[in-house]
Amino acid sequence: MQLTKHTDYAFRILLYLLALPKNEKTTINVIVERYGISKSHVMKIVNKLAASGLVNATRGKSGGLMLGKPADKIKLDEVVKLMETSLQPVNCSGLNCILDRHCKLQTHLRDAAIAFTDSLSKVSLMDLSSDNTFTILKRD
Repeated sequence: MQLTKHTDYAFRILLYLLALPKNEKTTINVIVERYGISKSHVMKIVNKLAASGLVNATRGKSGGLMLGKPADKIKLDEVVKLMETSLQPVNCSGLNCILDRHCKLQTHLRDAAIAFTDSLSKVSLMDLSSDNTFTILKRD
């Protein structure tokens, strides 16, 4: 299973926010500059993260972005389910498949996708840092 770039970027944005000193905010422009990704992508992702409560986004001169809830309360499966349009590894109903209705491929793939998200539900954003802190590296 391969996750979309939007999910990848969502994780990167959340990890960047986790790496900020406590109560410090950042901006979309800073994230765009630091990661070198499209501003329109970052804006769409931040809007989705903010609508779900994972990110606090405040407009204005003293505004900015920060985590919307404690990092230990943000589970990885929550981010994946928010960002991915489907976790279905294959869509047998849309194919002109010549196999009969007794094929169990779709069942096993669905079970694998469930195991994948179950595994991610046990990991929080905070768990991604061994000492619960990150160092933000400068881009070369």
